[in-house]
Amino acid sequence: MIAKEGRTILFILLAISFPIAVYSHASNNQYLTFLYYLFGIVFLFTLYFFRDPFRKVNNKPSCFVSPADGRILSIAVVNDNDVGPSSHVISIFLNLFDVHVNRYPFDGIIEQVERKNGKFIAAFNHGAADVNEQVITTIAYHSSRYKIKQIAGLIARRILCYARPNLKVMKGDRMGFIRFGSRTDLVVPSNVTICVKEGDKVKGGETVLAKI
Repeated sequence: MIAKEGRTILFILLAISFPIAVYSHASNNQYLTFLYYLFGIVFLFTLYFFRDPFRKVNNKPSCFVSPADGRILSIAVVNDNDVGPSSHVISIFLNLFDVHVNRYPFDGIIEQVERKNGKFIAAFNHGAADVNEQVITTIAYHSSRYKIKQIAGLIARRILCYARPNLKVMKGDRMGFIRFGSRTDLVVPSNVTICVKEGDKVKGGETVLAKI
């Protein structure tokens, strides 16, 4: 399935490349033929990038699943004002070839959605979480909270987040999309057990990152 966030872009590319293809074949013009192949390659890459595959969500009530596809960049301990002291921050780096759909890792009710303007340094840089443009969603569950940070990268300039305060969310539901390379951080309380390590490859909605 193609993610809805990419359908307009794909339609525009198709609308441009189709007449170029017709004219290049009719005129045998090398310049038009080059443009036709160029737009064709861009269209195929964009089609691949905006894929939205079906995921079988791990519904075990004690498990936090990954909010994104990618690779575990780092696991750190921080004192978060909302989540609590000694919170765990699991950072996931999404390269250009990963699925860029973001999903809720756990059930809950959204308390706050904050958009922070910032820089666009490479998302794999450890300082990106502090200075890059991002959307921070705080979600309450039981008597605790967790956070999801959608962080823009060097190429990613568009963070789409559908979270709204007071919205009840379910594990595995789509929460947004980040276009073209990015990072997603999950902040969970100190009383959870981390189930992954740095360098692990994870899948959104399926891979268990932590357990209560």
